[in-house]
Amino acid sequence: MTEDFMQVENIKGDNTVVTGKEAGFMLCHDCHKVIPVPEGMEHDEHPEAVCPRCNAAVHMRSPDSLSYTWALVLTAFILCFPANILPIMSVDYLGQVEASTIMDGIIYFFKEGSYGIGIVILTASVLVPLFKIIGIILILLSIQFKWKSWLRHKTIMFRFIEFIGRWSMLDIFVIALLSVLVNFGFFSTIHAAPAATYFCGVVITTMLAAIKFDTRFIWDA
Repeated sequence: MTEDFMQVENIKGDNTVVTGKEAGFMLCHDCHKVIPVPEGMEHDEHPEAVCPRCNAAVHMRSPDSLSYTWALVLTAFILCFPANILPIMSVDYLGQVEASTIMDGIIYFFKEGSYGIGIVILTASVLVPLFKIIGIILILLSIQFKWKSWLRHKTIMFRFIEFIGRWSMLDIFVIALLSVLVNFGFFSTIHAAPAATYFCGVVITTMLAAIKFDTRFIWDA
């Protein structure tokens, strides 16, 4: 690894910063070994090689990464509407069924004075999914229009989006626990409502979008 970076430094002979693509190197996504682009493939738009360490296919940039990411993040954006408009949980109390949306639950906790719980649910169930979707769309637009500013900040933001992706399932965990614990037959039961399925779809598609996205596209600007 060190020898590879020494070769990159010697190519320029000064302090100019270059990307691995400009220096003629490729990165294996499986074992993270840096390998030179095979001879005769330097001018190929999508060169492909085999990693000498793990025998995995190595690409300069992940094929169709942007297309998959766009499709997944737009799907998540569309699913956000039914996830927040439709009921996410229904409570059957003495034969009377009462359905509530995500916002109904947040408003209820704020009215009862449980501001901490309300803020946690608001953050995990509304703000975090919206932040992930908007953040990924902004990064994709910056690549599409070749915006050259804030490259490091966009990379940090994307890493943060990857990190918080797993915490967006808070509502689903709560509903699953309540469905098991609050089950007293005719007296009181809790069931997941249609919005729970759409909300799971939002979380899964945003996580897959983060997995499919190749961050190296950010630095091609």
